[in-house]
Amino acid sequence: MYHFVVTPPAFDTEAGTAEAVSGALAQSFMHWGFLAWAVLGSLTAVVLAHAHYVKGQPLQPRTLLYPVLGKRLMQGPLGGVVDACCVIALVAGTVGPIGFLATQVSFGLHELFGLPEGYIGQLIILALLASVYVASSLSGVHKGIQMLSRFNVFLALAIGAVIFIFGPTLFLVNTYAASMGAYISEFFSMATMTADTAPAWWMQWWTVFFFAWFIGYAPLMAIFVARISRGRSVREMILAVAIMAPIATTVWFTLLGGSGIYYQLTGVIDLTEALNNFQFDVATLTVAQALPGGTLMALAILLLTTIFVATTGDSMSYAIAMVSAGHDQPNSVLRAFWGIAMALMAAILLYMGAGQIGVLQQFIVITAIPVSLIILPSLWKGPQAAYAMAREQGIID
Repeated sequence: MYHFVVTPPAFDTEAGTAEAVSGALAQSFMHWGFLAWAVLGSLTAVVLAHAHYVKGQPLQPRTLLYPVLGKRLMQGPLGGVVDACCVIALVAGTVGPIGFLATQVSFGLHELFGLPEGYIGQLIILALLASVYVASSLSGVHKGIQMLSRFNVFLALAIGAVIFIFGPTLFLVNTYAASMGAYISEFFSMATMTADTAPAWWMQWWTVFFFAWFIGYAPLMAIFVARISRGRSVREMILAVAIMAPIATTVWFTLLGGSGIYYQLTGVIDLTEALNNFQFDVATLTVAQALPGGTLMALAILLLTTIFVATTGDSMSYAIAMVSAGHDQPNSVLRAFWGIAMALMAAILLYMGAGQIGVLQQFIVITAIPVSLIILPSLWKGPQAAYAMAREQGIID
């Protein structure tokens, strides 16, 4: 998500001129693109995959610090503290999206079909969501989790194709090209932006928060990526996580966000009030209803968002269970416990009210501080592990 205030420009949007919005999308690419996915799973996943499958070390966050602290970390109490810090950061980063989805779906069903909106409705949605991702997690990596993820990909491809073919195609193509160009050319300046060179509110609410969020996810996401990458080459791991995932993310942001910008500029919708008030459920539904298909598209996007959060819930509850068990085949009780626990925490957060979202964001930033130190050795161990795995797999001599 990204925050922008649009002023209708003095150019022909029908001709596809997208320079005025390329900066906004380029900034979203910075938050969710290659840098985010490099932190989220690439380097740390390679380190853990090599350490676990080649050296026999446990598939736990503490393994990331083995090059620095050695064997005393693996069996001592400090290892437990390291694992706990990573689990807390992950839970903090997952509970928020689960709770937000309940409010988004509740609002969407209310606007589209007039269903009652309120805490009870949100709890029902939350219970259904938890049932889906807990059942998926219990079925295992190669059954429910894989099936849910594949359905999510196919649904996203279908929605993306409809938007691209029947939406403002030329505008989207030109906007993506211009935004990607701005992202590449201004990569280092955007990546190193500070409060002295950008508004303090922007750095606090967006850049710092998103980077902290991804850092908090990194160890447990890396564990899950390493687990599902068993039998795959290091080339396939890097291609999937470090290249294909961020490209797919930037394309999706352009299709949905770019369409929203286009309809805003052409006067079809007005998102200014919703975005200024951080009403993202209103903004998302407004854009969805303006897309080709109208109500049907809005329902499809609500379903896609629900499944996306469900795949996050099942994969992360599985990852936390692996950390708790100390191996990559955790029992069903652990998987169910963590899935249900995150849903209950989301329910508490919803009950406490929207004001607690800001507190949660601050907590996510705080929990990311120790995790950033835990993943730091991956900056030099990641390339070393990748090179070693490439040699072992015969990719390089």
